[in-house]
Amino acid sequence: MTSYNAVPEGLPAPEDDGLAGHLGGLELPIIGLPSTDGRRIDLSSLSGRAVVYAYPRTGVPGEPLPEGWDEIPGARGCTPQACAFRDHFADLKAAGVEHVFGLSVQDTDYQKEVAERLHLPFPLLSDHRHELTHALRLPTFTVDGTLLLKRITLIIEDGAISHVFYPVFPPDRNAADVLAHVQALASR
Repeated sequence: MTSYNAVPEGLPAPEDDGLAGHLGGLELPIIGLPSTDGRRIDLSSLSGRAVVYAYPRTGVPGEPLPEGWDEIPGARGCTPQACAFRDHFADLKAAGVEHVFGLSVQDTDYQKEVAERLHLPFPLLSDHRHELTHALRLPTFTVDGTLLLKRITLIIEDGAISHVFYPVFPPDRNAADVLAHVQALASR
């Protein structure tokens, strides 16, 4: 049985394909995304610092992963990444992050299961219509005919992208890397 709680050893690391090079400094479009807490979130209208970690998809324990999932560089590790942001949530808030969100193209009902199962203290956002994905030209890949987001983390300051983590690997270390970045900003 597959464990979703840890990143398996030996996964292929993603390489920087240049698909996120245009994102730094970009102002976000006005797009309301449904969230697991019942609100519609427009990232462009948020004040302060927000962290948005985008991930391909979450699996459900007991259900198989897509064929070849572990061979796709950067695909595996959504649950460990979410758990790391959960575990670093208080530290991120203490370092000046006002908002934390996970983002995928899965619908909100699907996302609610993982948000509840993992006890996430922040909402997950659904871009199931690919509006934000297309507007920002976020890096994507296709599996079994489904367009998914590549793993990327955006630091957003007052509606504009101030920093991009891409590619993200290993995913379970992403939250610590983000925390170190925002702590460095706070010490300037």
